[in-house]
Amino acid sequence: MVLDEKKLIKIRRELHKIPEIGMKEFKTQAKLLEIIKSLPQKYLEIKTWQTAILVKVIGKDPTYTIGYRTDIDGLPVVEQTRLPFSSENPATMHACGHDIHMTVALGILSFFADNQPAVNMTFIFQPAEENASGGKQLYESGALDEWMPDEIYAFHDNPQLPMGVIGCRQGTLFAGTCEIHARFIGESGHAAFPQFANDMVVAGAQFVNQIQTIVSRNVDPIQAGVVTLGHFEAGKTGNVIAGKAQIDGTIRALTQDMNLLIQNRVRKIAEGVAATYDCQLELDLHQGGYYPVENNVQTTAAFIKYMKSAANVDFIETRPAMTGEDFGFLLSKIPGTMFWLGVESKYSLHSEFFAPKEGAIIKGVEAMTGFLRVRQHEVATDK
Repeated sequence: MVLDEKKLIKIRRELHKIPEIGMKEFKTQAKLLEIIKSLPQKYLEIKTWQTAILVKVIGKDPTYTIGYRTDIDGLPVVEQTRLPFSSENPATMHACGHDIHMTVALGILSFFADNQPAVNMTFIFQPAEENASGGKQLYESGALDEWMPDEIYAFHDNPQLPMGVIGCRQGTLFAGTCEIHARFIGESGHAAFPQFANDMVVAGAQFVNQIQTIVSRNVDPIQAGVVTLGHFEAGKTGNVIAGKAQIDGTIRALTQDMNLLIQNRVRKIAEGVAATYDCQLELDLHQGGYYPVENNVQTTAAFIKYMKSAANVDFIETRPAMTGEDFGFLLSKIPGTMFWLGVESKYSLHSEFFAPKEGAIIKGVEAMTGFLRVRQHEVATDK
């Protein structure tokens, strides 16, 4: 039973109603399992890990495996779209389009459940992309080992691209990210007696100022990096010297080497500020599995070649983006390709008004089904 466009849109709306935060996608997992088990089972094997679902499609040649991954979690966003199928979970929404991602994956899976692939396939329904490096957790759990792909594919929806357009590029598609959490601890006191206190507003301000020099003075001008500090909290009132300052932000870089360079400079600056102002420092630089999404040369060449030549596909080459995605971790372990699928919305990803065009679903299914059929025969022939 190949899922048609009408059924896929119905599935997407059902999934959109039940968004859940990472590693708590219990209703989502149950709904996905219900749909997967309704497909022909002749070639399928299913197993779960936490809230993840792994589906093996047994191919004619089982000595090679192609992987396809979708993320399944939502965001802590209060939906404001007023759609008739809006989120039924308070303060949670599929504001990043993972409901679209899951639906496309189910459409592709339904085709290969009905049409035995040339080689094995592993479909990965992965939790916690947004908040807890679910791809890294799944990989390191060993649950994927038995069905480990030899190459792997995934996409992210893009509201800035026209509906159904496929976008991709060689090299880095998305940046690697790293969270910055810095806490400076001094001593509070009366505003009239600064000599008896250790002011962390001053220390924190120096940290903020010095961080601004990293991209301008440590990053190669022809490369890319971003350091943004979005949260600074110190003190409660104007006539009390603040004894603590909490500063939080993010690092974005298009290569892992650059990300590590920026992390090192952040650490050195934080330690220098702490030494200068004789205060304690608690610093957490947390990257987790959010590595740069670096597309493999061979798989991406095959992907772009197909998408450019396919009669039913509109393809464009895209620029790198500073958004983050934990598929980067899987690509650091498994050769593969990530791409964009245009969903044409005037609202951005993570917006409470985000409403992707559902016509993109069938276009994504058809484009990837076509590519994966061709790719399977290519790798089977090469072997």
